[in-house]
Amino acid sequence: MSNDIPLDLSQHHRPEYRTPDSKDWEMGRFKNKTKFLFHTSPERPTEPNAGFLRYEPGAGFRLHKHEFAQVWYVIDGEFNMGGKLYGPGTVVFLPDPHYEEAMTTETGGTLFFVQYQGPTTGGRPVYEGRMNIKGAVPDVTAADLER
Repeated sequence: MSNDIPLDLSQHHRPEYRTPDSKDWEMGRFKNKTKFLFHTSPERPTEPNAGFLRYEPGAGFRLHKHEFAQVWYVIDGEFNMGGKLYGPGTVVFLPDPHYEEAMTTETGGTLFFVQYQGPTTGGRPVYEGRMNIKGAVPDVTAADLER
């Protein structure tokens, strides 16, 4: 398909393409596995965190809050969020600022997620070492539930 209208693209970024096979699974903060396709960094603070979260049966997290925004998509498994079960095809929008209700899964399952800078708060997604932990997973602290 040709574009007959000339466009000045000099001030725009090219799309970036990544596949899940290009990344390895890493340990997450709530004893889940993470696979980041994109990840916020000091060098690229507006890049979203985007990728996959895999939870084993019986895993989950407790009530906590964030200043950034998120969207989740349930790929497989069932998740108890806010006392109700949600399965494949469910989309969850978490505006900024937001709290995440306690979440558990008896079946295990996979979510696709996008975390991005909050348009209202300016809060940024979590940086290295919180959702892609190297080494032993530290205990969750009160500070972990606040950011």
